[in-house]
Amino acid sequence: MAQEKFRVGLTPGFLGEDGKVRFKDVGLDLLDKEPHIEYTFIATERPYVPPDEVGGLDAFIALGGKYPRETFEEVDRLTLIARHGVGYDNVDLQAATEADVMIAIAPSGVRRPVAEGIIGLMFALSKNFFAYDHATRAGTWREGLETGVDLIGRTLGSVGLGNIGTEVFRLLQPFGMRFLTFDPYVSPEVAKSLNVEVVDLPTVMRESDYVCVTCPLTDETRGLIGEKEFALMKPTAFFINTARGPIVDQRVLTQVLQEKRIRAAGIDVFEEEPVDPNEPLLKLDNVIVSPHAIALTEECYRDIGRLNCQKAIQVSRGEIPDNVVNREVLEKQSFQEKLARYREGA
Repeated sequence: MAQEKFRVGLTPGFLGEDGKVRFKDVGLDLLDKEPHIEYTFIATERPYVPPDEVGGLDAFIALGGKYPRETFEEVDRLTLIARHGVGYDNVDLQAATEADVMIAIAPSGVRRPVAEGIIGLMFALSKNFFAYDHATRAGTWREGLETGVDLIGRTLGSVGLGNIGTEVFRLLQPFGMRFLTFDPYVSPEVAKSLNVEVVDLPTVMRESDYVCVTCPLTDETRGLIGEKEFALMKPTAFFINTARGPIVDQRVLTQVLQEKRIRAAGIDVFEEEPVDPNEPLLKLDNVIVSPHAIALTEECYRDIGRLNCQKAIQVSRGEIPDNVVNREVLEKQSFQEKLARYREGA
């Protein structure tokens, strides 16, 4: 009797309107080379990925979607959900662990794209790119326009010094800036190697000319930046959030920008996504906004896609992939037995 194939599912967001993969490379050729693996695209992921879509799968590659407890109800076969990125706040980790499902992320795939996006926003805000573009189109020449600023000699503060924060500081080394970070879990050696001063959050908010949020969304960081923190910022400072919307009190940020208590902001993430088109923040001219897409490059899709396809291949061989976030599942006897079945069939 032929061995049953290892089944991999992918979210429908990978497909265009024509039903074809809409990205140049997401690593599917890696799966094509494995005769014991077959893959398919599920039909729906809204309002959440339902159990009937993943129940017959061994691994799932998740570009989007939500994975509450309902996703894992009576799901016995599924062993891996590989997230397309580093965030996992859309997954009920406890329910996944109870169902013997690993949740894995791909930090190396987003490190450079997000860091470049943050620096891109820093330049766009500092040099007034959007204001100058609008003024030129409206027939206004240089007279009367607000001048931009240079990065040299200014202070960049990052809320978080993890995968992305360290890459931002690494890329900005030649710009002659002072670097600050607030991160209770930071490695002093890593900070020192990047010439980053480790300080408390009030110091970051008070002394930085650019405040960038790069930390993950957790119970500890939800609502971390609010009225008290914004009140410390310089009126000339810029605020950038490319991490997760709920880390920042969006209502307070909107009010701060309306009252011009800081110079401007660059926002890639929102408390509710997709953001409501009538959201007051979108009506302001001192904020650059984007639809949680600042890191969506060909290279990002390629690198994360290939990492996640490789994770699926590892699991098909009974191996544990890198960057499993709910590591307690690895200690469960029932999970180990599930993984052993793949080794026996390899």
